[in-house]
Amino acid sequence: MTTDSADAVKAVEEAGRAARGTVADLAGVPDERLDQALRGIADILGRRSGPVLAANEEDMAAGRAAGLGRGLLDRLRLDQARLGAIADQLRALADVPFESAERVVRELPGGLVLTERRRPVGVIGANFEARPNVVVDVASQFVKSRNAGVLRTGSAAIRSAVTLADEVIAPALAAAGLDPAVIQLVRVPGQSSARALVSQPGLIPLVILRGSGDSTRSLAAEAARHGVRTMAHADGGAVLYVDAAADPALAERLIEASLDRLGVCNRLNLLLVHPSRWDAFVPRVTALLDRLGIAASLPPHAHPLGHEWALDSGSEATVTIAPAGGPRAAAALANDETSGLAAAIVTQDRAAAAEFLHRYAGTGAFWNSTTRLLDGFKLFSVPETGINIDAVPGPRGPVTFRDLYLRQFVVTPA
Repeated sequence: MTTDSADAVKAVEEAGRAARGTVADLAGVPDERLDQALRGIADILGRRSGPVLAANEEDMAAGRAAGLGRGLLDRLRLDQARLGAIADQLRALADVPFESAERVVRELPGGLVLTERRRPVGVIGANFEARPNVVVDVASQFVKSRNAGVLRTGSAAIRSAVTLADEVIAPALAAAGLDPAVIQLVRVPGQSSARALVSQPGLIPLVILRGSGDSTRSLAAEAARHGVRTMAHADGGAVLYVDAAADPALAERLIEASLDRLGVCNRLNLLLVHPSRWDAFVPRVTALLDRLGIAASLPPHAHPLGHEWALDSGSEATVTIAPAGGPRAAAALANDETSGLAAAIVTQDRAAAAEFLHRYAGTGAFWNSTTRLLDGFKLFSVPETGINIDAVPGPRGPVTFRDLYLRQFVVTPA
């Protein structure tokens, strides 16, 4: 083990033990104090925006010097508007009612009753890309669900993350009467910390993984070797299919709305166009993309159709355009060629929309609406820890505080 690896393991172990030490008390905290902590984070975020933005500008300057692309810099950037949106989401989350802690399932023979209880996981890890807003998003989900957390972000965002953890989150937790150790931030940069985070099943049995496909899949495999469960968000790239019966003006509006940010997973990545609309519509859309500063990748393609441009540093401002011979063919391409995150159809034909929505098997399906809506806050008015696209039973789609619990079955006399 190298010195860097040893330092990372030590840092993660110390954070895991500190977080675990808060679990017993956290389980009994009244609901209103948890919501008080969330509102406190929002308030302090406004009062301490200066240090947060100053730290973020240092991260941005280092990122530009390191040659980070437009998409990665967009993920990294904070400003007053983004801080205000984070605060608004925190206040909205504080207003969301808590889930019932238990429910009666059925009566059993012999005068017994079966109850299902919701119990916190205990300590949950989170490894995510260099996006400072995710520090607050994930911390808020853990607090709301009564879980302690160990957070690790990409090195490019470390200054922003430390400032948010130390000057915003910790003071708000303390002011609400909670132990600030509930939320831990791993401060040793580099991939060694990420690997250490997924190798502590006794301390951190579940880790939420977000980020670029290859690195996240590698961490998920590493976690499996250590017996750590993961909820992974490795791949994105949304699809929009312009049907034969599409309103071209609506299609253009949805294309533009789907490209408001280039570094996010649910942005437009693959644009499919019915052959009957190709000659008239493709020149219009390439002109639109050109006005937005975005390149069009047209046939013949030198890359897979589902190549995720958001993860292609230096080429983030690209959209792939390809033909699709109808809603069935479009759904098949979206299923077979992309990650299965999200796909939309633009059409005035109800039957075409129904066929597309029936045949597309991905996480989010949309009709005459943008795939940018596949987001915890936009769909549920609740921040998310990430979007799970695994094709297995369990939380799928935006993962929120409602998903961060364990089921316990309790049998008692009636």
